[in-house]
Amino acid sequence: MAKDKKLVKNITSRDEDFAQWYTDVVREAQLCDYSSVKGCLNYLPNGFAIWELIKADLDRRFKETGVENVYLPCLIPEALLEKEADHIEGFAPEVAWVTHGGMERLQERFCVRPTSETLFCDLWARTVQSYRDLPKVWNQWCSVLRWEKTTRPFLRSREFLWQEGHTIHATYEEAEQRTIQMWQIYKDFYKETMAVPFVAGRKAEHEKFAGAQDTYTVEALMHDGKALQSATSHFFGSGFPEAFGIQYIDKDNQLKNVYETSWGLSTRSIGALIMVHGDDDGLVIPPHLAPVECRVIPIAQHKEGVLEKANELLDELKKAGYRVKIDDSEKSPGWKFSEQEILGIPTRIEIGPKDIENNQVVVVRRDTREKIVVSLDEITTKLREILETIQQDMYNKAEEFLKAHIDTAVTMDEMKEKFAANRGFVKACWCGDPVCEGEVKYETGGAATRCLIEDEPMISDKCIYCGKPAKHMAYWGKSY
Repeated sequence: MAKDKKLVKNITSRDEDFAQWYTDVVREAQLCDYSSVKGCLNYLPNGFAIWELIKADLDRRFKETGVENVYLPCLIPEALLEKEADHIEGFAPEVAWVTHGGMERLQERFCVRPTSETLFCDLWARTVQSYRDLPKVWNQWCSVLRWEKTTRPFLRSREFLWQEGHTIHATYEEAEQRTIQMWQIYKDFYKETMAVPFVAGRKAEHEKFAGAQDTYTVEALMHDGKALQSATSHFFGSGFPEAFGIQYIDKDNQLKNVYETSWGLSTRSIGALIMVHGDDDGLVIPPHLAPVECRVIPIAQHKEGVLEKANELLDELKKAGYRVKIDDSEKSPGWKFSEQEILGIPTRIEIGPKDIENNQVVVVRRDTREKIVVSLDEITTKLREILETIQQDMYNKAEEFLKAHIDTAVTMDEMKEKFAANRGFVKACWCGDPVCEGEVKYETGGAATRCLIEDEPMISDKCIYCGKPAKHMAYWGKSY
């Protein structure tokens, strides 16, 4: 039937309604689905496969720097959570409590971990005694629970998947260096693997992680001009360890304090991937994170020899190390093409009777729709070149968008004008007073500091709002 010739894409245009577009893409690409627990997701195979590749890439990077993986319980006793005052104050509104074990009421409540600093510190307080026990450079892949009021797939859910790294060190300098090192790993990952550009820097004092001395962030810009906090690395100093009584005996036989860090990245990164690279036809996945790098689509597969040759090609590509599948269903080629585009598979290979006759295939890029004729004798090497070109081109395109949406402002009138035009990030100077930031946020409809800029000269000596001497220049932006 004619309606079966091409898959109908129920995807709203990005420019018509970006929020609905995002929901449509998540649904049509079958990345996740809502569960019967409000605010929690069922991760479907297409979405979880992306997370598995993110996990594998980051895990490799972590281990190259000496990180070891562990796993700690998901329940935290209330008394343990309360040991660090700033920490419990910061997380109290989001904590979910377990009050019963079976039919009996517990004498002490347990919270389902919103994060695990307290669990790690409790363990180290009992096991670290000597300088020989240091450093501890650990990470766990797990889920956490935060009782969010409003949720959106991948971007904000009550239970989400992430990695949380936790380390303790003998010296302030060593811990600070590890904090910066992990921040750099996240930046490298976003550029090299996600093909997502960003701005990065320290968070303002009142925006730091609860209990942290410094928080370093990676802030990506979505297609709708909003910022997304994409990864963070925190330097705790000795605050947490002192609260938990973690000390060690040094080589000089003196009792000394330790210094702590933590750092994390979550499934929110999948949301960033969707919003930075997706288009009106669905997902566009960078090859390095594509569960399927290429889909082989036989044309006129009912004709003699076509399916056999397509499967022979499939086997060759698998042996060459590609993540590749074949669509040999009875759907029309147009339907198959549309499905491949919705799923964001970076390339498809079309092979039909004429291609076989000419010893060639047609490789079609998902990002540009460009068609490339490649000899069957060269396909196993040429496909890798095409995929790497796609990866770089996707980064370049996103970087151009980011640069085009970074502006400057030295007066509030300029600031309001820039955000009214949905500019993305605006550089502006600030006195450091959260009250001024609150007023800017009100007058711009939501723009706040995303991170401080410390490697560029100040564009003004006055605060954008109050006119007092400026202490910082920051990237300002509206965010998710």
